[in-house]
Amino acid sequence: MGKVLNCKEAAKVFLENIKIESEKLIEKGINPILAIVRVGKKEDDIAYEKNILKNCEKVNIKGQVHECNENIDMESFCKLIQELNRNESVHGILIFRPLPKHLDENVIKHIIDPSKDVDCMNPLNLARIFEGDLTGYLPCTPAAVMEIIKHFNIDVKGKKVAVLGRSMVVGRPLAMMMLKEDATVIICHSKTENLKEVVSGADIVAAAIGKAKFIGKDFIKDGAVVIDVGINVDNDGNLCGDVDFEAVKDKASLITPVPGGVGSITTAILLKNVIKGAKMAL
Repeated sequence: MGKVLNCKEAAKVFLENIKIESEKLIEKGINPILAIVRVGKKEDDIAYEKNILKNCEKVNIKGQVHECNENIDMESFCKLIQELNRNESVHGILIFRPLPKHLDENVIKHIIDPSKDVDCMNPLNLARIFEGDLTGYLPCTPAAVMEIIKHFNIDVKGKKVAVLGRSMVVGRPLAMMMLKEDATVIICHSKTENLKEVVSGADIVAAAIGKAKFIGKDFIKDGAVVIDVGINVDNDGNLCGDVDFEAVKDKASLITPVPGGVGSITTAILLKNVIKGAKMAL
């Protein structure tokens, strides 16, 4: 059986370092603040919010929740974001997505201040990544994958990396981050021909396609590293990833579980971005 990466322990180390940075800022009179903007009362949003606030408390970041009525109009929503942009005490803004259909995300993503855009929603922040500049805000999930790579000393230089998924939230920015580390990257998607054959040639597989247990053992070559970004619910109602963990674990050399994998690091990356925003106020 391959080694299951203990991402929860890695997250603890990561949060401890964030707490040290937060305390340094507080000593200088800056109290890091994250503004969370939530529309409606979806259960998964509320659960995610509680998790963020719990972790904020651990690292001395103040979380502010701005709950909007499910029927809030576009003008009012944009006005709220602009107010948070102008509020100098707020160092990071997180808008829960997906938004209701009547709120145009393609407009809103241009309104959020790039200097407070801790979820990397504004195209200006994404553009920096595609230019190879990783000094600004990084999308939380792809950055969590790269943190796992770093924490567990996984060598990607020159390695063949298959990224399954081409979204601007995960797949594409993750591919750019891998390229920055000199990996040889192929982005796979629903139209990729001979998908199983392509993926099975990879040294590292990062699955972010949103299909429960889609990646079986035939997709993975012996000794490959498997990083499962997916969060799904299987036929039995249990949380699972894009990878069929039980089928793949004996072929992989290293594998992340779901739950307890990439998601454990994602919130820490978000809080790291808040600290980065707070440092701009120095």
